[in-house]
Amino acid sequence: MSIANLRPRLPIGIQTFRTLREEGYCYVDKTGFALQLALYGGYYFLSRPRRFGKSLFLDTLKELFEGNRELFEGLKADQGWDWSVRRPVVRLDLATVNGTVPGDLDADLGEQLRAIQAAEGVDRLDETPRGRFRHLIRSLHNRHRHRVVVLVDEYDKPILDALHHPDMAKTNRNYLRALYSVIKSCDAHVRFCLLTGVSKFSRVSLFSGLNNLRDITLNPKYSSNCGYSESDLDSVFAPELDGLDRARIRDRYNGYRWGGEERVYNPFDVLLLLWDREFKPWWYETATPTFLIERLAEEEVPWHILDGLRASEQLFSTFDVGRVAPEALLFQTGHLTVAEREDLEDGITYRLAYPNREVRQSLNRSLLDDLLGAGWKRDRERDRLIHALKTGNLARLKELLRELLAGIPQQWHGRNAMADCKGFYASVLYGHFSAAGADVRAEVSSSTGRADLCVRAFGRVYVFEFKMHDRGGDPAAMAQMNAKYYAAKYEALGEPIHLVGVAFDAKTRNLTGFIAQTI
Repeated sequence: MSIANLRPRLPIGIQTFRTLREEGYCYVDKTGFALQLALYGGYYFLSRPRRFGKSLFLDTLKELFEGNRELFEGLKADQGWDWSVRRPVVRLDLATVNGTVPGDLDADLGEQLRAIQAAEGVDRLDETPRGRFRHLIRSLHNRHRHRVVVLVDEYDKPILDALHHPDMAKTNRNYLRALYSVIKSCDAHVRFCLLTGVSKFSRVSLFSGLNNLRDITLNPKYSSNCGYSESDLDSVFAPELDGLDRARIRDRYNGYRWGGEERVYNPFDVLLLLWDREFKPWWYETATPTFLIERLAEEEVPWHILDGLRASEQLFSTFDVGRVAPEALLFQTGHLTVAEREDLEDGITYRLAYPNREVRQSLNRSLLDDLLGAGWKRDRERDRLIHALKTGNLARLKELLRELLAGIPQQWHGRNAMADCKGFYASVLYGHFSAAGADVRAEVSSSTGRADLCVRAFGRVYVFEFKMHDRGGDPAAMAQMNAKYYAAKYEALGEPIHLVGVAFDAKTRNLTGFIAQTI
């Protein structure tokens, strides 16, 4: 193969700005955001899910402050920065810390600080990490005659690692609270500070000693500082997109939104798609913590209400050990994103939603597998469901839903308070359809009422209304759909519409009625 025919170098897993620039990797220019922050100065906090480019953004700031202009040639920051000044930088990376191992946090930080001290020729290597951190900041300011830049990557990982071990999580939290308080105590020596992570712990629990942080997580100015926009794909990756269905890429991977109107792609998804040319849940399989699925199961969160949850701005600031709201956890890990912002007199309210098909399908598949067990049988059931939805085989659909509910373990019913409620069955069916790749919406409003579940799949629309057996059953469900004309909302699509009334029984824990009508 000639050099001219070589594929461009895709920066999969590259988190070092120098490596990316010197070795000719494709680069989506985010230096304008770095420049904007650097010029203002001050103390900042940024939360983004895993694999969204936080580490690369932090490393870009490091190279900017250190004055390495050759790396920025032709980029947005090239002409807007004073390259004559080289500022000292202390960068700490907590991604390597194992928060479940006692003493690992102290040892890892101690090693990082000793390495910086050795590189800078700073003495006093025998202090605690906290004392060494304070001495290092002051010494670098005095030595370089410029105030210090402090960058902390994955600031919260040691706590998140240990969320299922509350005592260890609190120990790590208290340790980090004392460490981060050093930054404020050295205010006269610090020009700029940025902490990045997945979650936002409350100021009281973790940042009581660093309460001057400006949170830019939902600031519209920085909504696309991590992630790829549509224009980024066109300007940087256009040759690699040739032959791929752009609408499918957008449907599957786009949709993350923080503050501004612009929606972005997860870089990891895009790069792996371009490399392997296959539509897979690339990000979900590497960035979804097991404790998220366990937490949703423990909290008995109805799956069908996740898409459309409403949350206050305060909710995102109450994250703490032993006090983790499912909505905040889903948002901060990237499984829900901002769909709508509403400014009210008593504060800001956000409506959250799944960002794209990858997350909707994969998360519901994980929840369903946690409930019913994973394996080849689950995959076979999904294939059968897909075939029934494609062909409009309602008798087969009834049989598959009955088998699905019959497969829920007896012990699960005994420990779940939702098991006797209509919402439980709605959640299970929502998860089942979503895991099969259908476009599913719960509690869909129209001018005449609200349908329990609407499923669009393979050129067909299925509108479901659920009733408990002792509340009129499936005849009442069908009567309600016809009386309120739920089908009207979908008639313009020109697709077959199937009205499905389903009755559940709390005693048998399965279907007792299933009635269907095709329009």
